[in-house]
Amino acid sequence: MGWLFYTDRRIKSYADEKAEITRLCTFETDIRKTELLKACKVGSTWYAAARVTNLHGSPVEDATYVTDPDGTVTFGAVFLTRYDDGCWGYKDMEESAGPVESRAPLSLLALLSELKDPESYAHAWRQRCRDWASIPDYEEGDRIRLAAPVTLTDGSTCQIVTVTHYRRGRQKRRCYRIEETGGLVRLSKATLSGSELLSSAKGAASPVLAEYLAGQGG
Repeated sequence: MGWLFYTDRRIKSYADEKAEITRLCTFETDIRKTELLKACKVGSTWYAAARVTNLHGSPVEDATYVTDPDGTVTFGAVFLTRYDDGCWGYKDMEESAGPVESRAPLSLLALLSELKDPESYAHAWRQRCRDWASIPDYEEGDRIRLAAPVTLTDGSTCQIVTVTHYRRGRQKRRCYRIEETGGLVRLSKATLSGSELLSSAKGAASPVLAEYLAGQGG
């Protein structure tokens, strides 16, 4: 399915978007109903968990999903969204269609029904989401080693960096101080995949505490 844009410009805010995602995931036929359980927006992409129930009470049978104990099936959906000249638009796909965007939070994945085929597109998509969620969220002062050297725009590389920040106006933006040169660089979250924490600012004791602990050791 391609992109669908709302030319009446009725979608203007986060709340409008969520309400529309809810509407799109809520519908009913003569035999089944689908309802939204959870929706999360990451960047410009919405991730949704929608539950399918048979109205006459029998278990839902599906080729992709294992029926849950209550007889329902819950699937994942991805909604790519963007604004074009003030008009909001979306492109939706079910997780088994092989969506590229894969940053659904673990809390949403936990709602989804198990998959019958461990080699399916949906299984690979869920694993990519888990891989993304497993990337550490480092704190100010943490010293880390990247999984592989990163090549910078000037042709140099860096691999050991320390988390810091800079300010632009009132905004505080995360960056990383390069150990070899002391320069600052912006790194994407994906770059941190497989990285290693060398030392933690959070775990470091203050000089006063360190002196006290040294005295206690004597």
